[in-house]
Amino acid sequence: MSSPSKGGAADSAGKVSVQVSSILHEYTGGESQLWAKGGTVQALLADLERRHKGLRFRIIDEQDCIRPHIKIYVDGRQIGALKATVGSQAEVHILQALSGG
Repeated sequence: MSSPSKGGAADSAGKVSVQVSSILHEYTGGESQLWAKGGTVQALLADLERRHKGLRFRIIDEQDCIRPHIKIYVDGRQIGALKATVGSQAEVHILQALSGG
């Protein structure tokens, strides 16, 4: 039996594909492709948080803004607000910049 995070066809029905960068895999059980429901980025993140505790806080700050080092793309278009809409067939990518020397 496949789980939503594994992308099984039956489990992903009606859900949006969410690709998560490897730096966030600690919060996704090692999965890079997740499935979530929601008509906005905010709703998708809330759905993901129910199954992947701590993930949302790595993406969103205490003021409910996308953290500066996080980039979220919906169908290849970078979004800047959680209220951005997400279509039922959308592909979402959550990327986290790496820094260091």
